[in-house]
Amino acid sequence: GASAKANVSGSGMTAAVPEKVVAQEPDLVLAPNVISDETVKKLRDAGLTVYKFRESKSIDDIYAKTELTGRLTGECDGAQRTVSWMKDRIETVHQAVEGEDSPKVMYVMSGGYTAGSGTFMDTIITQAGGTNVAAEAGIKSYQPISSEVVVEQQPDWFILSAGAKIPDDYGETPAAKENQTVSLNPNYVSQPAPQIVTPITKLAKTLHPEAYAQANVTTTTETTNTDTSGTDSKTTTTTAATTTESNGQPGLGVPVAVAAVALVGLLARRD
Repeated sequence: GASAKANVSGSGMTAAVPEKVVAQEPDLVLAPNVISDETVKKLRDAGLTVYKFRESKSIDDIYAKTELTGRLTGECDGAQRTVSWMKDRIETVHQAVEGEDSPKVMYVMSGGYTAGSGTFMDTIITQAGGTNVAAEAGIKSYQPISSEVVVEQQPDWFILSAGAKIPDDYGETPAAKENQTVSLNPNYVSQPAPQIVTPITKLAKTLHPEAYAQANVTTTTETTNTDTSGTDSKTTTTTAATTTESNGQPGLGVPVAVAAVALVGLLARRD
């Protein structure tokens, strides 16, 4: 794995600078789908091996991307542990929200924008047992939403960026009247990587605190045992659930995990 990390971004951290990437002399470059084909071509023309990921649109896509990253970097076992950790946490959330009421939730962005259907924020809200009022109002992707529509939708909770406040125009909503807001790490909600589990679990605990606490008390796992006759038998056991905090994530080493979510990941630097 990589022994060090380097900033290969240009001004504003919005684009990779091919010359900075080449200077790192990587054996492998992992490029997210947002990296332009022109940049990828420049890197390949410079003699680098580059793998450009396709766009991830779902949790299943993140599972597949994580496993692919493991294969590309020789960290298959670590990738599988990470995917297993993700699935375990998501299953705990699903157990918690099943049969529960679905609070109305809205993601408040600057400039009057919000996240509708087809966004990872919509996935986070629905996975956590909420209803995305923007999607219910017919908004797709990231679009402006009028204050009239917000009030009409009557959201119970607002998801705010750190330090943001509820707009005055939203005052006649349950979320505003009860000051029911939750802040999610923007780095986690905007990047299709394993840490998307963190905002999903945080939101689930916020929307369904009692149900989540109960679901997280124990985790039921099913293991397969093989007896001396060669016959498989299934045993169900109940064990204490593992932590849901981000620092409890197993699997890929730090360099590999960063490569999976960074603007451009550099791995296995040449000696």
